[in-house]
Amino acid sequence: MIDDRPHVLHPQYDVVVAGGGPAGLGAAMAARNAGAERVLVVDREAEAGGILLQCIHSGFGLHHLGEELTGPEYAQRILENALDDGVDVLTNAYLLDIDNDQNLKLLSADHGVAILDTKATVLAMGARERTRAAIRIPGGRPAGIFTAGAAQRLVNLNGVLPGRRVVILGSGDIGLIMARRLTLEGVEVAGVFELMPHANGLSRNIVQCLHDFDIPLHLSTTVVEIHGRNRIDKVTVAPVDEHLNPVLSKAWEIPCDTLLVSVGLIPENELSRELRLRLDPTTSGPIVSSTMETSRDGVFACGNVVHIHDLVDFVSAEAELAGGHAGRFASGVRSPHDNVRLQPSTNVAYCVPHTVTTDQPHTVYMRVRKPLEKSVLRLRDAEGAVVHERRLRYVVPAEMVTLKLRPGVLEGFQGDALHVEVVPR
Repeated sequence: MIDDRPHVLHPQYDVVVAGGGPAGLGAAMAARNAGAERVLVVDREAEAGGILLQCIHSGFGLHHLGEELTGPEYAQRILENALDDGVDVLTNAYLLDIDNDQNLKLLSADHGVAILDTKATVLAMGARERTRAAIRIPGGRPAGIFTAGAAQRLVNLNGVLPGRRVVILGSGDIGLIMARRLTLEGVEVAGVFELMPHANGLSRNIVQCLHDFDIPLHLSTTVVEIHGRNRIDKVTVAPVDEHLNPVLSKAWEIPCDTLLVSVGLIPENELSRELRLRLDPTTSGPIVSSTMETSRDGVFACGNVVHIHDLVDFVSAEAELAGGHAGRFASGVRSPHDNVRLQPSTNVAYCVPHTVTTDQPHTVYMRVRKPLEKSVLRLRDAEGAVVHERRLRYVVPAEMVTLKLRPGVLEGFQGDALHVEVVPR
C-alpha cells in the first residue's frame, strides 16, 4: 500500500520514527495514542512496510492480531492503521543525524535536505543480512551467490528465479522459507548446510519447509569453497569438528548453479553509532531500559535494531512499548529510573530490556546459547540466592524465551543486579 497523500514537512514534530517497517509503524501509532499530536515516520524505501512486503507466506499476526496473515497483509493492516491515526509517513527519505538538541537532519527525494525539531525519536531501522564476505568463504567470485533475503525479493517481488539447482548455507528462517519457496517453483534444493550442531530457524519452519518437502538438513557442516568462473558450478562442503573447524579429509562436492547464504541478521545501527549510543556487544543493538529508552535521553529503540526477533508479533509488542513511552516523553512525562540490571549468566546470551524496575510489570526477551530439554529459568541475586524460577519444557537458540516479570516477583529484592540463567533441571 502506498500513501499517496501530499507530504508537507513541518519544522516541529513531537515524535519522529526512523524506519517504516512493523516496528516503526507500531511505535508511531503507540506514540499517537500516548498523546503525541504530530508524529512522522521516515523510511528509505518507496513503500512503507519493511521486509514484510516480500514475505508472502502466512504465519504473521497470530499473537498480536489474533489471526493469521501473510507479510504484505500484516504490513498493509498496520500501515492503514497508522495513517488512520494521523501518522505522517515519508518514504524515499533518510535520517542522517540527530544533534544534542534533538534537531534532525533529513534527506528526501521530495524535500532535499531538511532540518526538523523533535521532542523524542524512535530508532526502528531493522536489520540487514550477513553476506558471504562477512563469513569469508574461500573461492572465486562467480555469479549465482545471493543472500536468502535477496533471493526472496527476486522471486516474490520481481518474479525471477535465482537458479535451477540451489545449495543453502545456514539454517536461518529466511533460508528455510526459501528452500520451500524455490521447491514449489520447481527449483531443486540440494540441501541446507548448517555450521552449528543445531538449527538456527524456528522448529515449525524446520518441519514445514524442510521435512515436508524431503529437503535434507546437514548439521555441523559448512561450505568450504566455491567453484566457478563466470557462474558458480559447484561447492565443496565439509563436516566440522567440535571447535567448528572443517574436516577437509571428509569434504565432498555438490554441483549447483546457485548458493543462498542464510547466516543471520545484523541490527542496522549506523545511526546509533553516529549518536554514540551504548551498544550491547552480543546483540549489536542499543542498550535499552524497561521503557526502551537508549543511553541518550529522548531516543528510544525497538524491533530488530535492538535485537533479532523470531516473530513479527514480538516486534509489534516491543514497538508499542517504545512508542508509548516516546509519546509520553514528548508530552513531558518522565518515567522513574530503573533500579535493577539484568545480567546474562549460565546459558543466556542476552536479555532485553537490559534494566527493569521492581514495581512495574515487564516482558523480558532472551536467547539461550545452547539447546536444552527440561530446563529451568532462574533469577539469582549477587549472593546466588534464587529470587524467581520457572520451568521450561525445552529451549533452543533459534527461539526467544520470554519472561513475564510481575511487580510481586521482585518484591523485597534489594540488590542492583539479577543474574539470569537457563540450566538443566
